[in-house]
Amino acid sequence: MRQAEQDKSGGRLLSEEEWREHQEIKAATWGHVAPFVYWIACIFLVGQFALADDSSVRAWVYAAQTVGGLALFLYFRPWRWYTRLDVKNLPLALAVGVGVFVIWVLPEAYWLGDRFPAWRQFYLKIAILPPWSIPDPVETSPFSPAVAGWPLVMMRIAGSAFVIAIIEEFFWRGWLYRWLLGRNFLKVDLGTWHTGVFLAVSAVFAVEHMQWAVGFIAGVAYLWLMIRTRDIWAAAVAHVVTNLLLGIYVVAFDKYEFW
Repeated sequence: MRQAEQDKSGGRLLSEEEWREHQEIKAATWGHVAPFVYWIACIFLVGQFALADDSSVRAWVYAAQTVGGLALFLYFRPWRWYTRLDVKNLPLALAVGVGVFVIWVLPEAYWLGDRFPAWRQFYLKIAILPPWSIPDPVETSPFSPAVAGWPLVMMRIAGSAFVIAIIEEFFWRGWLYRWLLGRNFLKVDLGTWHTGVFLAVSAVFAVEHMQWAVGFIAGVAYLWLMIRTRDIWAAAVAHVVTNLLLGIYVVAFDKYEFW
C-alpha cells in the first residue's frame, strides 16, 4: 500500500515515515470532521423533508441524530490526539461556560426588553438570522414535555450538551483553526495565536447559529479558552456547561426560541 502513496506535487514515492504521517493526518481529519458533517447533514435533511414542522417526529429525529453523532464520535475517537483534561483548567472552563450562557440569553430577556424596548427591537432585528425581520414568538415546540414527553426532552438536552457541543469543539477549535494554520494540523500547538484566523473561525461559527452575534462571542470565548489553556477539553467543558444551562433554561421557562 505504501508504494501506491505518492507525493502529488512531485510524483515521488513517500518514505515510510512520510506515509505514516500522511495516514495519521488523514485519520485525524476524519475523526474531527466526520461527526460534525453528519450532524449538519441531518439538519439539512430535516429541513428538506420538512420534518422540523412535524411535531410528531421531530423529537424522535433529534434523538436518532444524537445517537448517530455519538456513535461516530466514539468510533473515530478524535480525543486520542490530545492529552486528558487538566483539572486545573476546570474553574476557568466553568466560568467561561456560565458566562457564555448568560450572554446568550440576556439580550432576549423580557425584563431587559421592558426597560430598554428600543435595544430589544434592535437586537431582534439585527442580531438574529435572518436579519431585518423580528422572529415570531415560539408558542409551541416539538421539544416541549407536553408534546415530546420527558424522555425525549432529556435526550434533546443531552444531545445538545454532551454530544454536539463536544463534536463542535473538536471540529471548530481542534481541527479547523489549526488546519488553517498548517495542513498538518496535528503539529500546530493548541496555544498558537493568529488574529485573522481566530476571527475568521469565530465568525463562521457564529453564522452556524440563528443568534449570530452572541454566537460570535461564544466562538471567541471557546477558542480563546483553548489557546489560553492549550487544552481542547477545557473548551469542550465550557461548551457543555453553556448548552446544558441553556437546555435547562429553555425547558424551565418555555424559551424554545433558543432551540
